[in-house]
Amino acid sequence: MNHIVLFEPSMPANTGNIARTATAINAKLHLIRPLGFDLDDKKVIRAGLDYWPHVDLTVHNSLPDFLKTIGDGELFLVSKYSKKDYDQVDFSDPNKERFFLFGNEAFGLPETFMRKNPEKAIRIPQNDEHVRSLNLSNSVAIVLYEVLRQQNFPDMQRSHHYLQDKLK
Repeated sequence: MNHIVLFEPSMPANTGNIARTATAINAKLHLIRPLGFDLDDKKVIRAGLDYWPHVDLTVHNSLPDFLKTIGDGELFLVSKYSKKDYDQVDFSDPNKERFFLFGNEAFGLPETFMRKNPEKAIRIPQNDEHVRSLNLSNSVAIVLYEVLRQQNFPDMQRSHHYLQDKLK
């Protein structure tokens, strides 16, 4: 299973969008406190639309609390400071537990934690000259859809039946 992990998210709309993505791709969503909003915030709910009842969500009180839960799972730190691009990793085994940890929108992941775990870091290439960072919900989608592409989109509808039924 793939897990999306947000470290101290501060923007409710991003978290709502990511919750919707997690539901669409059968991923579990983890939020690490403190959160910059309440989960019943109107912006979170609006961005997640009516998918909230289907979100597989766990909220952790701290980064150390979250780390205790991953067991034998693989942890990936998504950061622009990594030297390894996200598409240079083999994610093809859909049976592995993988946790993709994304940093806070304003300050990313804790620097000390990143320095202790550089081998776990992956990045999305970008033009740093003009852009400080990509939007968090876009970053989640970019990385997780590459993971799913390598896994041949397990348990996901790959046909146009929905659209064909709507057009009838």
